[in-house]
Order: sequence, then structure tokens, then C-alpha cells
Amino acid sequence: MSERNPMRTRVGEVVSDKMSKTITVLVERRVTHPVYHRIVTRSVKLHAHDPENTCKVGDVVRVTATRPLSKTKRWRLVEILRRGGEKYQLPDVGEAP
Repeated sequence: MSERNPMRTRVGEVVSDKMSKTITVLVERRVTHPVYHRIVTRSVKLHAHDPENTCKVGDVVRVTATRPLSKTKRWRLVEILRRGGEKYQLPDVGEAP
């Protein structure tokens, strides 16, 4: 009984950072369909606590379960695994390819 269970952690991509101190993380997992036996991608969006507002859209992050912080927020940011905000920047209008 002295050993505690490790906290649940998930790895996903930040899809929204428009809220204050909150990010939305898209977590995808691949499972086998029970009838058709094909690989299907299942996804879930989690709201996670980002106290310093360090994450940007496109970052790959690790989040862990925590006590309820708000109505929908049950996860908190552990670390940023990879920065990826550059791939979502649009080119300038006047720029020629």
C-alpha cells in the first residue's frame, strides 16, 4: 500500500492556445476495429493547464491527469516534447513562390 500508482500521462498536439493558462490537446490512438479488424484512429481533445502560457499551436506536449481545476480542465502540462508552431504559419500575400 505504500506504493502509489503512477499518474496517467498522454502525448498529443496542441490545437488551441486561445484561452488564458489553458491549452487544448488532441490525443490520437490507433485501435483495431472489433468487427472489421482494420486499424482505426480514435481521438480525444483534452483541456490542460498551462500556467506560463508557453505552448503554441502545433507543439507536441505531454500532459498528466490531476485534480479538477475547472469545469472541463482535468489535465496539466508536464513538458513540451517538440516545438511545431512554424508549420502553421501562412506565407505573406506579396511573396512569390
